[in-house]
Amino acid sequence: MLRLVPKSITSLVRSNLVRGGLVVGAGILVGNITGFFRVVVTAWFLGTHAHADALAVALGPIDTITTAFINTMLVAFVPMLMLSRPGEREAVFEQAARVFACILAIASGSIFLLAPELISILGPGLAPEQHTQAVQLLRMFAPATFFGGASAIFAALLYTERRFTAPAFYQTCVNGGTIAGALLLWKVVGVYGFAIGYSAGAALQLVLTWSLSRDLRRTVGRHEDVPLRHILLKPFMFLLYASLISANILVTRAFATHAGPGMAASLDYCLKCLSVVVAYLVYPTANSLLPEIARLKGENQAALAYRLMFRSVGTMAGLSVVACIIAVAVRTPVITLLFERGSFTAQSTLLVTQVFLGFAPSIVGWTLLDLVSRCFFALDRPKRPVVAAFVPVSLNLGIMLLAGKTANPVMLGLAPSAGLAAGFLALFALAHVRGQIPSPVEEAVEVGNAA
Repeated sequence: MLRLVPKSITSLVRSNLVRGGLVVGAGILVGNITGFFRVVVTAWFLGTHAHADALAVALGPIDTITTAFINTMLVAFVPMLMLSRPGEREAVFEQAARVFACILAIASGSIFLLAPELISILGPGLAPEQHTQAVQLLRMFAPATFFGGASAIFAALLYTERRFTAPAFYQTCVNGGTIAGALLLWKVVGVYGFAIGYSAGAALQLVLTWSLSRDLRRTVGRHEDVPLRHILLKPFMFLLYASLISANILVTRAFATHAGPGMAASLDYCLKCLSVVVAYLVYPTANSLLPEIARLKGENQAALAYRLMFRSVGTMAGLSVVACIIAVAVRTPVITLLFERGSFTAQSTLLVTQVFLGFAPSIVGWTLLDLVSRCFFALDRPKRPVVAAFVPVSLNLGIMLLAGKTANPVMLGLAPSAGLAAGFLALFALAHVRGQIPSPVEEAVEVGNAA
């Protein structure tokens, strides 16, 4: 079957995938190195004490919203721009950028104004002192939602021209800013230095993507306005998907605040470790694969697009299982090496490793669900991933309600892991039941026509 693929298409896809994957991989590497130091600084100053819980609860929704919007721009907005005719791409971008900027401004303002209510929902078990501290931290984090989301708008335009460098270093800017803010301002404002630095790093990333995309934002002639529904529908669908996946963690963190001091912080340390593994498995492939899938879909070569997707998914399945096994085996020495210093004691290590034991299987479900979902969005099949995204948070919430206000750290990590695995299985089943996967005969006909 591979012989049926036109050589020109194969070489182009491989070239773009390899080049894009290397650049994004480098960005992830640098981002994770700075992320490692960010977590080390957090562990040194806060450990698993009550102040660490307040920081984790306040930063959680900001990371969730910003990451969801960045991924929305990549998965939904980039294909929209790539499928626009060259003369209209700038006009579509200009119109969509205004719409998304307004949405981000409203989101940042809402977070600032509703911070007390949000913390009551996201950290119901926090003590009054930590609740007040988390509210203040959340308000200081709020501008980062606008800065990070706005930078993703310009990053989407850079992606259409295969300029991966600036977007790939978003985490480096945010982590670097957080580290600088914590180290420079700790004696002055304490834990609030983390929030100041985080927002400053997001602002720096916005400046970089805005300046580097100037030559792509050329003045264009008059074009007919794109319907607002066309601009918002697909991004809204992915934003809903990303929010539901993130809610899987938010639900767990909310229950963790009832389990005693340090539990929410322990979950956050585990999340940072696991997200590094998932990022390496998903992002280099997805960030370079999705534009190619969107292009093939636009050229009515869906069979080639599906083939690219499922070859990548098969590879990721094997890698994610191996990564999970290794993570469980080395969790104690790695966590000890990474975090056990300053306020992070041996007792902190024990607590984090117990949470990690239940949370580690999420590597498999999270990786496969995220990669397949992104590919379906690039194929303009958004409903299936959104439906499947309801499964993880629903199952997690059900497990947590049945378990009650559990203090069992393993169960705390196991619930979101089970939810993500069930979500992938649901999406895989929906793809087959709904006939999303072309048959071998259909593939052969389509590839033959492309040749």
